[in-house]
Amino acid sequence: MQVFNVQGMTCGHCVKGVTRAVQEQDAAARVEVDLAGRQVRVDSALTAEQILAAIREEGYSAEVA
Repeated sequence: MQVFNVQGMTCGHCVKGVTRAVQEQDAAARVEVDLAGRQVRVDSALTAEQILAAIREEGYSAEVA
């Protein structure tokens, strides 16, 4: 499980957007978003860089936790 700090998520729409962005790259990915803690946990075959790119393309600032 990879963990990322993500800035800019404020609502359920943000959660759906981040989840969808990762799952478009890996449909089997398991994505858990902690909105209050500003963290996204991803269980996927994708690399950290691929996940970061997907999250950033959605418009959020992200880094490996």
